[in-house]
Formats: sequence, C-alpha cells, structure tokens
Amino acid sequence: MAKELAEKAKEAFLDDDFDVAVDLYSKAIDLDPSCAAFFADRAQANIKTNNFTEAVADANKAIELEPTLAKAYLRKGTACMKLEEYRTAKSALEKGASVSPNESKFKKMLDECNLRIAEEEKDLVQQMPPTTLPSSSTTPLATAADVPLVPSPAAPVKPMFRHEFYQKPEEVVVTIFAKGIPKQNVNVEFGDQILSVGIEVGGEEAYHFQPRLFGKIIPEKCRYEVLSTKVEIRLAKAEIITWASLEYSKGQALLPKPNVASAVSQRPVYPSSKPGKDWDKLEAEVKKQEKDEKLDGDAAMNKFFSDIYQSADEDMRRAMNKSFAESNGTVLSTNWKEVGTKKVESTPPDGMELKKWEY
Repeated sequence: MAKELAEKAKEAFLDDDFDVAVDLYSKAIDLDPSCAAFFADRAQANIKTNNFTEAVADANKAIELEPTLAKAYLRKGTACMKLEEYRTAKSALEKGASVSPNESKFKKMLDECNLRIAEEEKDLVQQMPPTTLPSSSTTPLATAADVPLVPSPAAPVKPMFRHEFYQKPEEVVVTIFAKGIPKQNVNVEFGDQILSVGIEVGGEEAYHFQPRLFGKIIPEKCRYEVLSTKVEIRLAKAEIITWASLEYSKGQALLPKPNVASAVSQRPVYPSSKPGKDWDKLEAEVKKQEKDEKLDGDAAMNKFFSDIYQSADEDMRRAMNKSFAESNGTVLSTNWKEVGTKKVESTPPDGMELKKWEY
C-alpha cells in the first residue's frame, strides 16, 4: 500500500502537481516511516513548493535512515542553497560526493556553492564598518545586508515539545523541554542561519524542530547538551545584535546592538563646552533655600505644621491625624496617649459656634 501511494506521488510530481505529491508521500510515510526513499522524494516535492526548511528536515531524516542514499544529500544541498545556507549545503554535497563519486551533479553544485561562499565573504568584507564593537569572537561582524529576505514556514512538529529561548550579547540559549530522552536519540545540526533538531521518541513519530533563525550564527562554536528534563542548545551569534525573536520572519527589523564594552552602569555624560555641574551640590542648596525661606500668613502656618509632621515619630503622626479628623480640624494633638483612647471632641475657637452639616 505504501509503495502504491509512492508511485501515485511520483506520477503527481511528473505532472507538476507538487502539493498532491507531498500529500501522497506523507501518507506513504505514515504507513512505512522507515523508508528513507520516501523522505528523500518528499524533500524533492517540498523543494518544488518552496518549502525549503521542510525539505531539509526530510533530507536529514532520509540520511539518518540510510546514510548511503546519495539523493538525500543532493536534496539537502539543494534546499540549503535555496535558503542561502551555502556552507551547510557544501558540507552535505561533499558527503554525498563521497557516497556517490560518479554523480556529476555533486561537482556542479559544489562549484556553484563555492562561488556563492566566495561572493558572500567578499560582500561581508566590503560592508564591514571601519570600527567594530569589542567582542570575545574574532569572527567578522555581519551586517543587516547579510539577513536574507526569503521567509520559510516552520516544519510541522510531532510530538510537540515546548521550547523557549533567552539571549546574551554573544549567544542565544534555546531550551527544548523533552524529559527523559536518551542522548543517542537526539540529533542537533547547525547551519549559518538554521537550527535542525531531531528527537526520536519511542512508539511515536519523531520530533523535528527546524527554524530559520533571526540572525546568523557560528556553527563551529555552537553546542548542545542533553539533560534529564531538557535539551539545552547554545547558539553563538555571528553578530552582536539583539534578536527580536528566535525565528526569522519577513520584514523583521534589527534591534540596536547592546553595549558590551562595560558591565558598569554610569551616569550618562553629554558633550559640552561648559564646565561640569555638581548636581548633588545644587540639590542640597535648593533644599537649604526652601528650609530657610520665610513665609507669611497661612503659608507660614502650613509650613510650620508640615515641618512638625515630617520630624514626628509614628505615634505623634497617628495622634495628629486622629485628632484633626475627629475634631473637624479644630484640634491638633501630638500626644497619642491622650487622644488614642478616646474620641477627640470638636473645640471651636473662642467666639465661634460649631455647626454640623446635614447631607
């Protein structure tokens, strides 16, 4: 049954009905998930539908199932080149050429791949600014022009493991919460701007996570570790910028580069031809002027009571608040022992009569 579906998929592919071909190959894989050829052929159909990340994931699976399958390396190389992952493509094509040395397509694609890498390195040198930020890495910093403009949908994920990420100026840490997975069941590969994670789960379809990353990374400096409750992946940034997200998306904007020159926060200093001012000294002088200011009438009275309240302890403040509120503003006491045990009655000034307002 699986072979019959694969034959129908091949016919659909030859008829340029690539979406149908992908669907039929997927059904064949559901029936026979150990057939490397099905994954390699679906990768070719995904390439035709511009689903390049899915194509890379299928090619990786085919290589995992059958390491000597030459067309799987060819599919991976083609898809990676479409993603402008030229170094990753070169690595796949070189492995494929060693498996099938008589296949002329590998040499032709390797020549094109080397040409693209040389052009990329030349452009990178020309676009580098005259000065660069301090960095622990000696790798030249990439620029915004190096970010490709080809978006790709994320590969389907089964079963779903939750993942999250955080970042530092020089690296991004991705955590996949896969609990109790043996180390040998985890496969992680790094490209210039792609992360490929495969996890074999007993009795279930393998998990694949293959995002196109927000920015470029340095594959040889990336690493991962399989722990008891998670898989922790550390991506070395090729450029010291803040990633707005883990995955690349069309129209994304580069965020400002973080300041890594110093970890000590300092008060900002602005260029000026005038002598610097001691702001702490000025603040102290203003407070002294306010204290020494002479007021008249109600303003002086309000300042007097305000000074008493500010210098009072907790009991004095409680006494002042209680007496003032209960006496309708006619009594202000600082003796909590006197007013704390009874209600403070209103005491109008001499010659005045207390009246209660009716609402």
